[in-house]
Amino acid sequence: MSSFEELGIDEKLVNAVTELGFVQPTPIQEKAIPVLLSGTKDFVGLAQTGTGKTAAFGIPLLQLIGVQNKYPQALVVCPTRELCMQIVKEIELFKKNIGGMHVVAVYGGASITQQIRDLKRGVQIVVATPGRLIDLIERKAIDLAQIKYVVLDEADEMLNMGFRDDIEFILKNTPVKDSTWLFSATMPPEVRQVSKRYMSNPVEITVGKVNTANVNIDHQYYVTQAQHRYETLKRIIDFNPGIYGIIFTRTKADAQELVEKLTREGYDIDALHGDLTQGQRDKVMGQFRDKTLQLLLATDVAARGIDVQGITHVINFELPDDMEVYTHRTGRTGRAGNSGIAISIVHSREVFRLKQIEKLIQAPINRMDIPSGKDVCRKQFFHFMDRILQADISHGDYETYVPMLEEKFADMTKEDVLKRVAAMEFDRFLKYYENAEDLNVREDRRLRREYGGDGRDQGRRRDTQGRTFNGNADYARLFVNLGTRDGFYKASFLQFILDMSDLKKEVLGRIDMKDMNSWIEIEKTAAAKMIRAIDGKTYKGRRIRMNDANSR
Repeated sequence: MSSFEELGIDEKLVNAVTELGFVQPTPIQEKAIPVLLSGTKDFVGLAQTGTGKTAAFGIPLLQLIGVQNKYPQALVVCPTRELCMQIVKEIELFKKNIGGMHVVAVYGGASITQQIRDLKRGVQIVVATPGRLIDLIERKAIDLAQIKYVVLDEADEMLNMGFRDDIEFILKNTPVKDSTWLFSATMPPEVRQVSKRYMSNPVEITVGKVNTANVNIDHQYYVTQAQHRYETLKRIIDFNPGIYGIIFTRTKADAQELVEKLTREGYDIDALHGDLTQGQRDKVMGQFRDKTLQLLLATDVAARGIDVQGITHVINFELPDDMEVYTHRTGRTGRAGNSGIAISIVHSREVFRLKQIEKLIQAPINRMDIPSGKDVCRKQFFHFMDRILQADISHGDYETYVPMLEEKFADMTKEDVLKRVAAMEFDRFLKYYENAEDLNVREDRRLRREYGGDGRDQGRRRDTQGRTFNGNADYARLFVNLGTRDGFYKASFLQFILDMSDLKKEVLGRIDMKDMNSWIEIEKTAAAKMIRAIDGKTYKGRRIRMNDANSR
């Protein structure tokens, strides 16, 4: 592996990187930096989140840009406020030995007036979220006419969030750029289309395999009955007393319900979802980063761009509707060479989806037994003993109190004292778990026949609730001329059609999405209402057609 000096980086930048404790570049840095330092080549870098992509583009930008010019020369576009702030923070560290270099972050949820003032003071690098950047462009508060380098970071997430039109608008407003650099964890068709349309013969570098899982992550799953999903989650949390993790749910309602239940039971947890104001979101993230919160509950949209070091576990309370989202969720652990654990809680009808995810990430997902009540108590007890042994008694005048303690406990044996200490710590756990039931679903021949793919479940379908049905007269099949090319992935498409039609999720069956079209299975009693609500409406200037697929 090369050193940073061998990559052609300026001495001032090498010194800054070395002072930060980085000895050798990561694979994406080693491959990308020599290409980007040329400054004239379009570039596509595919690598998982947490592999050092910010340094891979930040260091070349700092070397290529002239500090004597006080106008924007480089533009970094990323999906969320959190990622925007993180990128600026890292670039600030890299540029510590370069005088006169200014970096400004512009994002929604903060004062646009202050951001305009920051831009007017003179800046070479602008890091922006798409919405706020367009607002500034339309107000003529930022001039992109002399931008030489455009970086699209987390491009797949931006497109998943519906920013395709915004990205194209931004690229059209940077007409004289020397090069465009695109970084992404995955390469869906939408990202490929953007690269073909706005980039010229880009150098493409892949670190690892696209969509594959981080090798530092141990993927596990637990099978339980649907009514025991919450209790299984608690059992997993209690079995991992040192856990510092994120729990993912499909909807904000699920996230809020879970956080209220877990908070009542004494867990250090809060939720991150779309109903929070920016101030509330910042407060929750601040508490999570400083580990005041042990756990964070989040929806996929609310968690976009979160990058917190040291996360030990990611728990899928429910599997995502879109399999590629699994990679985004689990990629938040196992970063910077650390190991991590990704856990999914499923019922027996969802196991087949894990097999599909295994193929996508090219890594095994191992079935685990849900810990028994005794297992949980034993694990908590060992953790408590370790805490006692590791307690720091070097600070504090404990010697003053030792004679009083010896006198107080003179009539007790050491064993009695230890039992009382353990009782104070574990009374709640022991009472809760002494008669705990077995939550595991045991495989039998019937389950293997029904869900193991031996041919006896042909014709059965699984709906959006995970239920099975027989594709018969109870369901209609609707055609709609919207697909993945319209910027949808399955979860966002599901939300779109439900919002348009004001129907409940329970009426839907299977959804099949293609590039240009989709097919929706829906209870026959609700089909006409959905067609009336959606057919003839417009989406991004295009007329929506929806009809009964069987009548076409």
